[in-house]
Amino acid sequence: MLCQRKINRLLKYIIDMVDVKTEITIGIPLEKVSEYAANPDNAPEWYVNIKSVEWKTSKPLTIGSQVSFKAEFLGRQLAYTYKIEELIPGKKLVMKTSEGPFPMETTYTWESIDNTTTRMTLQNKGFPSGFSKFFAPFMAFAMKKANKKDLKLIKEILEK
Repeated sequence: MLCQRKINRLLKYIIDMVDVKTEITIGIPLEKVSEYAANPDNAPEWYVNIKSVEWKTSKPLTIGSQVSFKAEFLGRQLAYTYKIEELIPGKKLVMKTSEGPFPMETTYTWESIDNTTTRMTLQNKGFPSGFSKFFAPFMAFAMKKANKKDLKLIKEILEK
């Protein structure tokens, strides 16, 4: 019986979670792509939905840094603060927020394909709560669509 309860909790966890992963190949060396993408000040330039950024801790970006964003998603104004959880320059950036109806973790990874080409991956995962929970499948679809636009835009900016 205990085993069945654990299985049920695991299934609920999996069903309730939104996990969206997108990637793109950018014709620019890894160092330039990761440096640009990992700088929160650049986010409004390449994230379609992010309107502004405010540092809550001093620069530069390090583990524990906090950065607030104002965004618009699905017609709603959002304000949230990310905390940097993991930062491996040129490899990986993980940031989390626990605020609002959709606590989320965002991960960027960068992989060098060759000296002039980089694969960038953008992953968002979280657990919608309250009313948002019922829209999780729609939110996942909308997030994937937005993330594809964002990666396309960062590619256009960097390859100019």
